[in-house]
Amino acid sequence: MPLVLNEEQNMLKDAAKDFCTSNTPITQMRRLRDEKDVDGFDRESWQQMVELGWAGITIPEDFGGLGFGYMGMGVVMEECGRTLACSPLLATAVGASAIVQGGTDAQKSELLPKVAGGELLLALALEETPHHNPYGAVTTVEKSGDGYKVTGSKKFVLDGHVADKIIVVTRTSGSAGERDGLTLVMVDRGAVGVSVTRTIMADSRNAANIEFDGAEGLLLGEEGNGAAVLDLALDTGRVLLAAEMLGGLQECFERTVEYLKVREQFGVPIGSFQALKHRAADMFCEVELSKSVVLEALSALDEGSDDIAELASLAKARLNDTYNLVSSEGIQMHGGIGMTDEYEIGFFMKRSRVCEHTFGNSAFHRNRYGELQGY
Repeated sequence: MPLVLNEEQNMLKDAAKDFCTSNTPITQMRRLRDEKDVDGFDRESWQQMVELGWAGITIPEDFGGLGFGYMGMGVVMEECGRTLACSPLLATAVGASAIVQGGTDAQKSELLPKVAGGELLLALALEETPHHNPYGAVTTVEKSGDGYKVTGSKKFVLDGHVADKIIVVTRTSGSAGERDGLTLVMVDRGAVGVSVTRTIMADSRNAANIEFDGAEGLLLGEEGNGAAVLDLALDTGRVLLAAEMLGGLQECFERTVEYLKVREQFGVPIGSFQALKHRAADMFCEVELSKSVVLEALSALDEGSDDIAELASLAKARLNDTYNLVSSEGIQMHGGIGMTDEYEIGFFMKRSRVCEHTFGNSAFHRNRYGELQGY
């Protein structure tokens, strides 16, 4: 697998960096938070992202997308992570992956061009407990005419209160924890029987708790065999989130190193203290390792390799740990001022903690990696 970007990917990365720096700086996230924006993201900035083609990067050209691949989406997510850009890009990309993998030709032809054109926002409704449990669904679904009726509740649905369609993980057979019996159903957010409660997380991002009371939806994939589609959609989300985390932790690291160069104590820059040099060197090594695992995981998605699951868990576990480390060290090395809302370094710590528990924490992915390796 090539662990370097090609010329086109580098051009996209540079364009994404320019856009995020100019149009979605951290000050925008601060404004959205302070104004308690009803959407939680800037609609104008999102439309600009759509016009740049970002919503369709991973969607095949046959369905109105760019077909530029996950490596391309990864570099965009990385730059979004650097400025903590608020957008429904991740949630919609995960939903689009599920439609690409499990949707009928008619569903793909109808929905994917709308996703690429920014007309349709998607969300995946999976979690039902406080901890990530991909196969833990007990939400039920019953066939009703040409459609299905969903009953149950979901928590921590990313961008659930703004999504136009919600892909709900339900169960037609089996019990919680079993892969067999999982069924994916698409439900309109505005459908009768859907109740959405927006929640705002520690990083000021969107999530939602959603109740389904006989809400009508359409089958996505095969009844009772949704686990395979769900696995790939989740692994796509894990890798893309890892790419965003990579951007965030790099920005956090670079800001911290710069602060060590300019902050003086006892008449010298604190970066000249040997203990801080060692801690910065440790962070540098972890950052470089994180770059490699993210690039390899993105390449695996593009190539459709057999080890996507292993690499997705490897990337998510590694980035969970590295972002936690770098953001914590960033706060400590900034000293007391790093804990204040005035300084932006604290926003990276908040984002790292939410990302860490999205789509599985490090313990979950180490266990999953071991099981995939036969342990």
